Amino acid sequence: MCCGQLSEAAKAKFAELDRFIDMFNIDRNDERRRGWLIRTLHRAQAIFGYLPREVQQHVAKRLYLSEAQVSGVVSFYNYFTTKPKGKYCIDICLGTACYVKGSQNILTEIERMLGVKADTEPTADGLFSISALRCVGACGLAPVMIVNGKVYGKLTVAKAVEIINEYKKQG
Repeated sequence: MCCGQLSEAAKAKFAELDRFIDMFNIDRNDERRRGWLIRTLHRAQAIFGYLPREVQQHVAKRLYLSEAQVSGVVSFYNYFTTKPKGKYCIDICLGTACYVKGSQNILTEIERMLGVKADTEPTADGLFSISALRCVGACGLAPVMIVNGKVYGKLTVAKAVEIINEYKKQG
């Protein structure tokens, strides 16, 4: 577990992660411990919302791996993030089909209305984060926006704003 200067909420999160890791009964000399890394990182990200350096160091220590091994996996897989995300993660496709059909205009308007740029920090209230993606493989639905895994296609700027406003109402 980590140091004493953590908040009670952070300590509780590390304790939850430790309980998860403890289920594996990991032996320092068992090479199979590497097999638990991705599963552990998924759980850690679910608990913390992202994988800051301190969490990666903790996972490395608990799985008897080097920090480089852990950060290598985190940086390799697109699913993992080292930056905080909002409650609602908005992904806007800027692949060729979407771009040609106006996704850049959608992105620009969503950034304006939420007051944050894509691929930076979440909104001040923690509700939204925006990512600009390359092709998401839904070219027939272009332009596409994804919110927490739900795909919205054949969008206009007005329709995208309407969708985001619905999420705002949900809080």
